[in-house]
Amino acid sequence: MKIFCSRANPTTGSVEWLEEDEHYDYHQEIARSSYADMLHDKDRNVKYYQGIRAAVSRVKDRGQKALVLDIGTGTGLLSMMAVTAGADFCYAIEVFKPMAAAAAEIVEKNGFRDKIMVINKHSTEVTVGPEGDMLCRANILVTELFDTELIGEGALPSYEHAHRHLVEENCEAVPHRATVYAQLVESRRMWSWNKLFPIRVQTSLGEQVIVPPVDLENCPGAPSVCDIQLNQVSPADFTVLSDVLPMFSIDFSKQVSSSAACHSRQFEPLTSGRAQVVLSWWDIEMDPEGKIRCTTAPFWAHSDPEEMQWRDHWMQCVYFLPQEEPVVQGSALCLVAHHDDYCVWYSLQRTSPEKNERVHQMRPVCDCQAHLLWNRPRFGEINDQDRTDRYIQALSTVLKPDSVCLCVSDGSLLSVLAHHLGVEQVFTVESSAASHKLLRKIFKANHLEDKINLIEKRPELLTSEDLKDRKVSLLLGEPFFTTSLLPWHNLYFWYVRTAVDRHLGPGAVVMPQAASLHAVVVEFRDLWRIRSPCGDCEGFDVHIMDDMIKRALDFRESREAEPHPLWEYPCRSLSEPRQILAFDFRQLVPPRSLCAEGTLELRRPGRSHAAVLWMEYHLTPECTLSTGLLEPADPEGGCCWNPHCKQAVYFFSPVPDPRAPLGGPQTVSYAVEFHSNTGDITMEFRLADTLDSPLLSNKVA
Repeated sequence: MKIFCSRANPTTGSVEWLEEDEHYDYHQEIARSSYADMLHDKDRNVKYYQGIRAAVSRVKDRGQKALVLDIGTGTGLLSMMAVTAGADFCYAIEVFKPMAAAAAEIVEKNGFRDKIMVINKHSTEVTVGPEGDMLCRANILVTELFDTELIGEGALPSYEHAHRHLVEENCEAVPHRATVYAQLVESRRMWSWNKLFPIRVQTSLGEQVIVPPVDLENCPGAPSVCDIQLNQVSPADFTVLSDVLPMFSIDFSKQVSSSAACHSRQFEPLTSGRAQVVLSWWDIEMDPEGKIRCTTAPFWAHSDPEEMQWRDHWMQCVYFLPQEEPVVQGSALCLVAHHDDYCVWYSLQRTSPEKNERVHQMRPVCDCQAHLLWNRPRFGEINDQDRTDRYIQALSTVLKPDSVCLCVSDGSLLSVLAHHLGVEQVFTVESSAASHKLLRKIFKANHLEDKINLIEKRPELLTSEDLKDRKVSLLLGEPFFTTSLLPWHNLYFWYVRTAVDRHLGPGAVVMPQAASLHAVVVEFRDLWRIRSPCGDCEGFDVHIMDDMIKRALDFRESREAEPHPLWEYPCRSLSEPRQILAFDFRQLVPPRSLCAEGTLELRRPGRSHAAVLWMEYHLTPECTLSTGLLEPADPEGGCCWNPHCKQAVYFFSPVPDPRAPLGGPQTVSYAVEFHSNTGDITMEFRLADTLDSPLLSNKVA
């Protein structure tokens, strides 16, 4: 059966109705899931297996039957481990229906049908009793309900309910305990992801400074955690202010509470500085003695950095303090970890919370609008003074004193740059009320509310009256739009440029004047794992899961290129970067599609995992900004990626087996088409010397 789905086209700005398969949503969920990454996590799997064996042995040594409750079973892997370890029976709970069906198939294929019952329910809906889902309470609780923040997937409410209704008192639990750690640091780079810095503009009349509004400076920021691959942040980018502090632990073998709580740790700063950021991670101990331990610690806090397990389903957390605070070496402070049932946040106190009645346990909420409109990379992009200087340099070559400038980008400060550089009249368009309100605050803080015309309207709907009957001589964009997920979605600027053409005067300048789509073939150090089939996992056949993911990836939307911030995922370029398509913003969007076919020659040995694509914007003939590679690859192929942007990753299928010898095709064939009527880009890359069958079966929106 087919269903109709509405979708906002991020490139054209229009709302479209598309015919999709009725299972479209769950195929999306499976294709974007971390199941493959978890199954490839050898450290996690081995530690769970060891912990489960030990728990079953302890129950058996007491002369009891081992009855296991596995919450969030996924593939059924942990349940199969339990039965193999000697458990008498296992109840495997999985709320996601397609996953529960796959788990049942995997369990049967591995010969455990009589010992494992897969229950397709949320654990809080499971009942116990003669007529219930479980005949009796379990005495071993096995779960993997953890995310990067530990509790963000609802682990606390699930444990709380399980102990009250599904397991025996003082049951065995795997994992047995979790501990959250924190480290206070000063980091201008990470702080730039959370606050708007003063922006300096060099003009012929001297330096002008764009200052942030007071309420933005005082705002506690976004309530959500910033999860990143912390190992890819250079130690030069932060100054450690504290030792690693164990903040709180949770014993999963006893009753767990999901109520809000706070935990404080006193410490003496290692050096003086400005406390801005808390780095955090956790470990889980699979046994009561703490001998079987799995950790998400970054390399500098890891007991054996050389044996670190790469994983993407668990990373590390960056938390921003509500305000930066000066700290003095040796002067005692208290770091406070607060949490509710799903979130963690931190504060810094001069005395312990028990002695300070003003400790705020309410979750921080943005009240300045900026953190709701700008994500962390966008904050970093706006705060990048080098990037700002590039725009100033380009603007200086095209502006005239009598210029009439129209700025089209979401939440952009280009209009302020244009004003400070001497433009006679500046208009800027914001399509959302929230972004309009934010820019109005910024203009007011800089005494510009009467000097820049702020219009709340979709740019396609602009009228001559909005522009005070003036003709635009400079159409300006970064371009940046909040609806953009993939690099080419910002081609919306081209559609806007076409829509406002009637408002442009003779000889009007468009900046950027053009854009181009580029690609390079890469070998990932680790990211390939998220798309690699697992086959056997700790001796269990999980091919059914591999097949399920493959079927999901065969759906149109699920096979598109994926956005990834590649500064977090090291890779080597195997080919030279190549321009694939060019877009001339000085012209209207053409009525016909733009097409390109060709090959990328592999210059370095390696396993071709993916093609990476990005956009470059040519502000002027002399000034180009890249959203991808920032400089040529080093001799070994090492890549330096724009840290403010996500690049598009098109994984080759199948992903090369890391155990296979190097070799294979020496070229990658590609066919790419930009559909001007829809704004879609269709593409296919193939590890082959020639195109032996039609390409472009893959639609990338």
